[in-house]
Amino acid sequence: MGTINELLVNIEQYRLLGYAAVFLLSFLESLAFVGTVVPGALFVVFAGSLAAKGFFDLGDLFWFAAAGAILGDGVSFRLGRRSTIYFSETNRLFKPSRLARGQEFFARYGGASVLFGRFNGLIRAVVPFVAGVAGMAAGRFYLWNVSGAVAWAASHLVAGYLLGTAWRTVEVWTTRFGALLAALVLVILGVYLLKRFFVRRGRLLLAFAGSLLGSVGEAIITNPDVRTFVAAHPRLCAFLAQRFDRQRFAGLPLTLLGVSFLYVLLLLGGVIEDLLASDPIVAVDTRLDNLLFAFREPTMVKLFLWVSQLGRGTIVVAVALTVCGILALWRRQRYILPFLVTLGGSTATALLGKVAFQRPRPAGVAVYREWSYSFPSGHAVIATALYGFVVYLLWRRTAQWGQRLNIFFAGLVLMLALGFSRLYLGVHFLSDVLGGYLLGLLWLIIGVSFAEWRRAEWGPVSAAVPFRSRAAGAVLLVGLLAFFIRTGMRALPAILPANGAAAATVTVPAAAIAEGLSRNRLPPYTESIAGDKQQPLSLVVAAGNEGALTAALRSGGWLPVEPVSFTTVARAAWQALGGGFPPVAPVAPAFWAGRPNDFGFARPLALAGGKPGREEARFWRTPLRTNGAAVYVGVAERIVGYEWGLFPRLGADLDRARDDLVRSLAGSGVVAVSRKIALSPPMTGETLAGTPFFSDGAAWFVEIRP
Repeated sequence: MGTINELLVNIEQYRLLGYAAVFLLSFLESLAFVGTVVPGALFVVFAGSLAAKGFFDLGDLFWFAAAGAILGDGVSFRLGRRSTIYFSETNRLFKPSRLARGQEFFARYGGASVLFGRFNGLIRAVVPFVAGVAGMAAGRFYLWNVSGAVAWAASHLVAGYLLGTAWRTVEVWTTRFGALLAALVLVILGVYLLKRFFVRRGRLLLAFAGSLLGSVGEAIITNPDVRTFVAAHPRLCAFLAQRFDRQRFAGLPLTLLGVSFLYVLLLLGGVIEDLLASDPIVAVDTRLDNLLFAFREPTMVKLFLWVSQLGRGTIVVAVALTVCGILALWRRQRYILPFLVTLGGSTATALLGKVAFQRPRPAGVAVYREWSYSFPSGHAVIATALYGFVVYLLWRRTAQWGQRLNIFFAGLVLMLALGFSRLYLGVHFLSDVLGGYLLGLLWLIIGVSFAEWRRAEWGPVSAAVPFRSRAAGAVLLVGLLAFFIRTGMRALPAILPANGAAAATVTVPAAAIAEGLSRNRLPPYTESIAGDKQQPLSLVVAAGNEGALTAALRSGGWLPVEPVSFTTVARAAWQALGGGFPPVAPVAPAFWAGRPNDFGFARPLALAGGKPGREEARFWRTPLRTNGAAVYVGVAERIVGYEWGLFPRLGADLDRARDDLVRSLAGSGVVAVSRKIALSPPMTGETLAGTPFFSDGAAWFVEIRP
């Protein structure tokens, strides 16, 4: 989370570099044959999504993207006219088969192929070159070139902008079983699409990157000043040259592993520093756990209890023994010691980390009780160290690129699921899981380095494994699966009550309710998930209990909203597209004191011109009581329209929605006392959805009649 926030801050500070990157990647995307391996279109879509968040101006992005695309096709066209490229099937980029596909496409569509080809990934970067080879008139080419570039830039940027707008709305919505399941499906789909991209273009991308780095290295070596330095420091330069030797493990492989180790170590140090300094990641820790707790669903709890089993001690020992047994049966004994070093070292340092930091587990949100300390997450350590090494072993055994990617991404999904299970079950914080991943990755790099060194010293092993050994390995895997199921069915932890321990109450006088909130360190503002200050509290209601609060709001025309689920959100979105909005559609959760709202209410609102809208109110429980009644705090908002016909747009005047709610309660005769109290100074800002607002900072204190 901290890394993402830093990235976005850097993008905002160096906005011109972002525009230049859009121009450069649009140019490379359109450049002859190079565009087959450069994912410029994806970057343009991503830039469009950032424009929706305000990091870029959409109009400026359009001109940079279009200019880069026009220039790239223009250069390709000129290269085609000169026909100076040598084609060979051994060349990674300039293959005759690609040229033939482009020629066939150009013969079918003529000049229009320059436009249509932009939206065909297979021949996008070939058609302008073919147009030049075919002697197409320059004026005609540039007419199609500009038209295609404008359409390409506009379509990709608008798609990204819509995606960014939708995601900003998704960020403030959360769901129970249905939507969480949909989110998991989307993650898996994203991993699949990423894997598919690497299957199709990964080798080309690596070859292009290697060729580019080789060209840069050659340019550096042939530089006269560099040659002078080499002549003056022969031993140092010889040592550096050996570090980039691809033929020796102590050369480039060890250099890359060493750089990776150092980078991961710095990332782990950053997480530890954030933890000790209580940086924003700690604020995200608490709110994320509370959010997942508030929308926990029994079916998903059972699912993630099974996933979490993969990190339990008994299962880890069983997996380790099975892996060692298979390695011995398949005569891969050289990998056993690196595997045990990885597993033993990561487990030992995880235990030492827990003792060193002694961080308590999340309070009041755990599905079951864990007795050890929280940081780092041992399950996350196991996810990357144990299962990561298994992925490495399978990767080493497999030669085909597609199968290797299947193994890698399957392992990645398993690691992410195991880490997320600890968050969903409420037994770890986000920083615990991130720290565990990084610690496990450090030991995985050590183990892989050890294994590769042994492999370089002893030479490669035979790929053939006797049938009897393979059958024995299959028996071990079946036994491991049976043990996993048996252990899970017998040893799943007892689930704690959902309500947890009751919070202690504090009695305050009604006349000093504002002082009571301040004295008990209860914030006067709502918060984002990262703990950033949002809109001020505008309602403080004293009611006998939750039933009395609900009854009072019902009498004023306010209805409790439906629980958030995939079905209710989808139904609300569908009706919004049709021009309506269900009066009890779910409200997006907001945070206060680290917790999402406990209650949501809404009532229909007639807007100017007969357009539908509604007013929404969110309330939180507090530990305060006054005059024998429980005290609740809340905020109110007005939905005054819809962006893109779907996403709610909130009214800027928060005080109007606040006053409407109090008037509705007073008009129903349920109010015993009402008065304004000062909770915060007047302010302006943006809601979580990015809508500007202003408020005088005052709140209504309302006592509901018994």
